[in-house]
Amino acid sequence: MGITKTDSFSDSQNRIASIAKALGHPARVAIVEYLLKVNTCICGDIVNELPLAQPTVSQHLKELKSAGVIKGNIEGNAICYCIDEKGIEIIKHFLMSISIKLTTNKNNCC
Repeated sequence: MGITKTDSFSDSQNRIASIAKALGHPARVAIVEYLLKVNTCICGDIVNELPLAQPTVSQHLKELKSAGVIKGNIEGNAICYCIDEKGIEIIKHFLMSISIKLTTNKNNCC
C-alpha cells in the first residue's frame, strides 16, 4: 500500500490538524464552550443544550473525543464527557507560538 499524504508531515503537525478539524464545526465549538461553562463531567445534558438531534450530537462528541479535545468515561449506561486538557494544551501552544512569532517579527510583507 502507498504512503498517505499525512505521513509526509510530523506527528505534531498531524495532531494539531486533527484538533483544528474537530473544532472546525460550530456545534463542536458550542459543545466545548458548554463543557467549559459547567466545569464538570456531563452525562446527558449536552443534547438539551444544542438545537440538534441526539445522534448528531453523539457524532460531534465522537469527533471531539477522537481528536483528543474531550474525554469520556463510562458511568453505568451513560458516557460522561469533559475537556481533555492535553489536547487543549497542544492547540494552545501552537497558537501561542504563532502569536509570539507575529509579535517578534512585525513583518508587513503583505
